[in-house]
Amino acid sequence: QVELVESGGGSVQDGGSLRLSCKASGRIYSSSVMAWFRQAPGKEREFVSLIRWHSSSTLYAESVKGRFAISKDNPNNVVYLQMNKLKPEDTAVYFCARGSQYSNNQREYYNWGQGTQVTVVS
Repeated sequence: QVELVESGGGSVQDGGSLRLSCKASGRIYSSSVMAWFRQAPGKEREFVSLIRWHSSSTLYAESVKGRFAISKDNPNNVVYLQMNKLKPEDTAVYFCARGSQYSNNQREYYNWGQGTQVTVVS
């Protein structure tokens, strides 16, 4: 079982930036898809972005397209989420997840981190 540990969350001003990291222990197979989801208070968990482990193909939610960028460091088993031009509505707990399908459906992901809090203040 691969353990996922997120870091990099915190509090930032409206318009600011943060970079989240997700460190995976153990081997990530080339067929894996790594994703970020988020959950705001009182809301359902929602898809943010994903990246294929072997090809670097990416997908973004419309709400973050052009502001967030997902990337990875294969040798070190790390996935990043660079978040720019943050807005108060980006406030949420951000989760890293691993799956095997190129999908924005959280049901396709079977490995989850514990999450890291991102708070954007206006």
